[in-house]
Amino acid sequence: MDKKILKNIGYLGVFLFITGISYYLFDFLIPSGSEISLSPSGNKVTKDEKTGDLSSKTSAFSGPKTEICPLNGQLYTKEEKAIWSKRRPLTVMIENHEEARPQSGLQSADIVYEAVAEGGITRFMGVFYCGIVATEADSENKYDVGPVRSARTYFLDIASEYADYPLYNHVGGANCSAADAKSPCTTNTKAQAIEQIAKYGWNNQGTWGDLSQFSLSYKACRREPDRTGQDRATEHTMYCSSSELYNIAANRGLTNMTEVKKTAWDKSYQAWKFTQKDTSAGSSSTIAFDFWSGYKAYSVSWKYDPSLNLYSRSNGGKEHIDFNTQKAITAKNIVIQYTKESRSIDEHGHNLYEMIGTGKGILFQNGTKTEITWSKANRIARTIFKDSSNKEVNFIPGNIWVEILPLNTSVSYENSN
Repeated sequence: MDKKILKNIGYLGVFLFITGISYYLFDFLIPSGSEISLSPSGNKVTKDEKTGDLSSKTSAFSGPKTEICPLNGQLYTKEEKAIWSKRRPLTVMIENHEEARPQSGLQSADIVYEAVAEGGITRFMGVFYCGIVATEADSENKYDVGPVRSARTYFLDIASEYADYPLYNHVGGANCSAADAKSPCTTNTKAQAIEQIAKYGWNNQGTWGDLSQFSLSYKACRREPDRTGQDRATEHTMYCSSSELYNIAANRGLTNMTEVKKTAWDKSYQAWKFTQKDTSAGSSSTIAFDFWSGYKAYSVSWKYDPSLNLYSRSNGGKEHIDFNTQKAITAKNIVIQYTKESRSIDEHGHNLYEMIGTGKGILFQNGTKTEITWSKANRIARTIFKDSSNKEVNFIPGNIWVEILPLNTSVSYENSN
């Protein structure tokens, strides 16, 4: 055999040997990601044993917690604030079909909104800003949220509260679907989310906050049919990287600043109040409701644990798990927001919920129940919740779930003792 060929084969053998040794060392000598994960700086990040939250009480963010998050009122380190203060809130449409569970990332959201999309099936919009920072330091989770699904107009009304041009991640949405030349639109005008996004300027140069998956790279959003260990239908498999979504936004000139307009995203943002004491004032209890009667797969219950002062969520009669944490989803504050529902307004079964205006609601926190009201003056105005004394509601620092229910929906509240 030619000496040159033999020499090249020798080089190849050495290369493969070194590669094999490197793989062995990485795979067997470095601790498993299921126990310890590394932040981008190489620091350990652990998970809270009780709630499943990624904890910033580790060397990844080891400084004192002195910085208040404007969305959830919690205290974080200066290092964490340095990350979120260069961004704007990220809103993500996450589906709740039975095959979409367990979802990834809901526990990392500062605020989650839930409402019916169509056919009695609910959908979430997570608002990510402060809480996602610790999650992104955990390489095991790949910074993913999902499964991501399509846009709905009433969620656009809510997303509009979170920046002059909010980051809105979704996979397409209700639009002017064409049946034939005689009937150019089969979608009711009021339900045409894609057209409304364009109208709001979220697709314009310099204000391009719309993060539709169709305009993004595989690095940002990808299909993972077997992510949860079971093969899922294609529509339930889209996951997006919050880290990459933020990179895309920055490249478009949307950081904490709207660079084309030289203004900060929160110039007109009205933060909620977070001075309520985090102290249990009630006994074990359960909140339960159906969004639509008879759709038990989407029934919700929140069980209050006074020892942790947390509400733990069940969905469809089963404990609702966040895939990233492998723990039950928990919340500090639960808001019931009653709104007028217009059901199945077109042949696609689209619904509408009146998010602009006024209405009634219920606040659950610290194991107590409080009757409240809500108001939202216009699309970009902040929704404000008030108590019976007309004083703005005081939230406990921590994550908030807003459950958007049709008027007159029954909500049970039972003590377990």
